[in-house]
Amino acid sequence: MEDDDIFKTCPQHTISWLKGNITMYKYLGFWNIKSFHEGTILAQKCFKAEPSDVLVSSCPKTGTTWLKALAFAIVTRDKFDESTTPLLTTMPHDCIPLLEHDLKKVEDNHKNSGFPLVATHLPYSSLPESLVASDCKIVYIYRNVKDVIVSHYRFLQEATKLSVDDAPFEAAFDDFCQGISWCGPYWDHILGYWKASHERPGRILFLKYEDMKRDPRNNVKRLAEFIGYPFSIEEEKAGVVENIIKLCSFENMSNLEVNKSGTHRPEEEDIAIENRLYFRKAKDGDWENYFTEEMKEKIDKLIDEKLSGTGLVLK
Repeated sequence: MEDDDIFKTCPQHTISWLKGNITMYKYLGFWNIKSFHEGTILAQKCFKAEPSDVLVSSCPKTGTTWLKALAFAIVTRDKFDESTTPLLTTMPHDCIPLLEHDLKKVEDNHKNSGFPLVATHLPYSSLPESLVASDCKIVYIYRNVKDVIVSHYRFLQEATKLSVDDAPFEAAFDDFCQGISWCGPYWDHILGYWKASHERPGRILFLKYEDMKRDPRNNVKRLAEFIGYPFSIEEEKAGVVENIIKLCSFENMSNLEVNKSGTHRPEEEDIAIENRLYFRKAKDGDWENYFTEEMKEKIDKLIDEKLSGTGLVLK
């Protein structure tokens, strides 16, 4: 079946709270816009994983930008310091290519530089076969579901240039609870990687956004060791860990000119997004400004049902 024919038979959902500006397609159990599903199919057909690859994986709006910045700074610290790093002039999403959208850049990195970092929002079940079969490491970040819902809502609302009044949060919340979100259902996305981490212990590192904020030093050290770039005793004494944390902090990154005025994928009008939208608040608990008590009870019950027995805490 040709790719275009696939999408003719896929469930579709035009997002009403965005005034019909975005249509999502459900393919292989997950929702996304058509161009990203097409990129998924291409990656599944063509991508050949290297054993040295490190996959930085997440559902959108769960701390992806921060994790990318940290991983990039860790891996490239022998080449750059906090005054010369490309992170000062290039946003994190452009430093680490996205498997389902930047496949040529990923392949060029394999051929020319040996750069190991590859990013993805793909659910585990949609990863290319070569990647699943390889021994490469996967780092997965997840976050409190309520803040994910709000961040997802505000990102799309601002990206489509609608006011909050024109894009009702209640409708966005209802869609999310039905699993209709970027790479959603969110709980299925998490469960795929969680199950895989138990089937192949030591291959997937789970990082919780809130835990990283509470204890960045130990979590950054844990991340570096897992992906094969541990800090030496001399580096720790010299403050390299703290320098990376400071460099990649929201306060620093959000004030860089590239992240205040640039545009991500400016050559692609359908998905070009202002860089500043990737640096909104980075705070825990913003959901309290949006949720009614009824919403809180509904999502808590849903998450309890979906993640029962995993030990993962998203509330």
